[in-house]
Amino acid sequence: MKKFCSLFIISILFISCNESIPKDYKDTSLSVDERVNALLPLLSLEEKVAQLRIFHANIGVKSDKEGRLALSDKVKEKLKLGIAGIKNPAEHNSPLEAATLNNELQKYIIENNRWGIPALFVTESYNGVDAEGCTKFGRPITSAASFNTDLVKRIWDVVGREARLRGMHMCHSPEADIVRDPRFGRMSEAFGEDTYLTTQMVTHAIKGVQGDYKGLGNGTHIGAVAKHFAGYGQVLGGTNFAAIEISPRTLIDEIYPPFEAAVKEAKTLGVMASHGDLNGIASHGNPALLTGVLRDQWGFEGYVVSDANDIARLFSFMKVAESYEEAALIGLKAGVDVDLYSEDAYAHLPKMIQQNPEIEAFIDKAAKRVLKTKFILGLFDNPYIDLNTVEENVRKKSSLDLAQEADLESIILLKNENETLPLSKETNKKIALLGPLVSDNTKAGFEAVAGNNISFVSEKGFKITNEKRGIPKLTVNNDEAVEKLIGIAKKSDVVILFLGGDKFTSKEAFFGSALGDRATIEPLGPQDELITKVKALGKPTIVVLKHRRTLAINTISDKADAILDGWDLSEFGDNSMAKIIFGDVSPSGKSPVTIPKNIGQLPFHYSAKEINNKKGYLFIENGPLYPFGYGLSYASFNYSDLKISNPEITPETEITVSINITNTGHVKAKEVVQMYIKDHIGSVVRPDKELKGFEKIELSSGETKTVNFTITPKMLEFTGLKMDKTLEAGDYTVMIGTSSKEVSTVGFRLVI
Repeated sequence: MKKFCSLFIISILFISCNESIPKDYKDTSLSVDERVNALLPLLSLEEKVAQLRIFHANIGVKSDKEGRLALSDKVKEKLKLGIAGIKNPAEHNSPLEAATLNNELQKYIIENNRWGIPALFVTESYNGVDAEGCTKFGRPITSAASFNTDLVKRIWDVVGREARLRGMHMCHSPEADIVRDPRFGRMSEAFGEDTYLTTQMVTHAIKGVQGDYKGLGNGTHIGAVAKHFAGYGQVLGGTNFAAIEISPRTLIDEIYPPFEAAVKEAKTLGVMASHGDLNGIASHGNPALLTGVLRDQWGFEGYVVSDANDIARLFSFMKVAESYEEAALIGLKAGVDVDLYSEDAYAHLPKMIQQNPEIEAFIDKAAKRVLKTKFILGLFDNPYIDLNTVEENVRKKSSLDLAQEADLESIILLKNENETLPLSKETNKKIALLGPLVSDNTKAGFEAVAGNNISFVSEKGFKITNEKRGIPKLTVNNDEAVEKLIGIAKKSDVVILFLGGDKFTSKEAFFGSALGDRATIEPLGPQDELITKVKALGKPTIVVLKHRRTLAINTISDKADAILDGWDLSEFGDNSMAKIIFGDVSPSGKSPVTIPKNIGQLPFHYSAKEINNKKGYLFIENGPLYPFGYGLSYASFNYSDLKISNPEITPETEITVSINITNTGHVKAKEVVQMYIKDHIGSVVRPDKELKGFEKIELSSGETKTVNFTITPKMLEFTGLKMDKTLEAGDYTVMIGTSSKEVSTVGFRLVI
């Protein structure tokens, strides 16, 4: 017994002594947290602060004439202590050149800070990776129109792979914002107006870009940064940087869910704070938001990055700090871990700590989160890209095919009077491709689809703007140009007009140097005049819409025989449009937004409170031009035999609704079956209806499929009188159909 006790005591002493032995952060047998905890104490205060800063590569990271890495003195000085990351290095280089340059850059960074800490190289993604030579996909709001989450995941999987092959590690995308104001120039960067649709799209985008999280450590994918937390898309007047007015209940029930899912379900590595404010509290200085909600309620363990220069702007713009130093302190304590770009915020922290030594604990927390991200991404052990794998894996045929597949599932048929579409390839016809959104490859894209029996003439006619990047100006209406287009139309059998808006009429507005928001939402320039004159010729008139914001297309809707809405498609957009127009594929996109008749109807989204619909306006028919979820097909679908498994649901049970969909048309086609739920009576005023499920199915002519949806108690929760999530007994209606407006209904009751 004495021998056993002696051995036990010796073992305990050995374990205790062993625990006091410093662990090596380079030891790959340790856990990520253990490696972070081993590294952090080694860093000086200045080195920790360096891990809280990102600068843009445009201050001096480039290649010389021989293609070798060239760094400015300013950059070299910044890298002496290490750095959290660098935004957009080698963005204008080819993928192989970028990978080569970023390998050299990473090597320089590792070899020139004491502990060999690698940097995060950061990109963005609005049409695929925002860099030279990558696959160009449609914009997020375009892919949202597909109502196909698997498709979106596959798109972002390619984004993650192509970005990592360039040597990138993080992506300041996707946007989890809800966008409901078409005046806002950044509308197309997000996934639309609906909370549920956006939640599904964001979740699958993050899972795709991060390779289901497993792709991070094995070096195949990059980390996501969900943005902008929270409410950024709700800026007043639709102008960037304006104030944000969101009720606490709307914030919780409609704005938070996509971000919560990004954290809990998709495991996003990063979150970006919002430019704006909530109830007067600047988001970058809001501890209740960035720590209370994000970390304490949702359990987020990644890092929070500022939007560009926004910590410093707590002083210079938001006016909630007395100085840049105070702004840095407010942002740090609120929970912003990384300062993007600024020289006037976290750069001050080393000297500030002399008067405020307690802030070192906040610096440590932030630095740990950044270092943890780098370990998760495997950068300490495998920081470089295998250059032999780059060219064969960027812009692969499968990726290019996917870009077009996404187009074909996202194009929305808004109108098809007298079955104008699809056009036949068999008859000898001359088709005019006309209008300001005709591109250099439009004609070739159509010729590749139509075959030899169709001849095409292509003419842009006029530009909408002077295409100045910062503050574009509308071009002066050119009657001669319009008449030239009319002359071409007269000599053609069919006219396809390319109308809408270009990238200069809807874009991000920067401080002073650029504008991108609009005070009107009608098509600009003589576009309405053009379609009116073309329609008067009596020729079949088809409109292809290209745009990055919702447009009030009243004249187009009235005059066109058919309208195809493409938002902002991939690099194959015109070819994809031709495939739809000539019937190679039946359109299956659905509108991810409500399309208003007039800007005066704003705010205007399908899920607004029912009381909003009681009265309209003088001199305008009530309701939208096209409802949310709307989109036609070349087939026709019959919805029948709606059934519910139980007319009652309890907080502990689920119920199932089923419906049969039959393709009563003559072509194989896809249909998006949508489920909405309406709460009839609540202790607070409830939305008119809410999307709670959708499924995209494909049916051959005459085929019938049964689609099932499960209704859970979670779907029925909302923020009640006491501002907590609640379930309330009462009557509900399930609506299943082809859009938010055209549905079959069945009722049930929640019993508590």
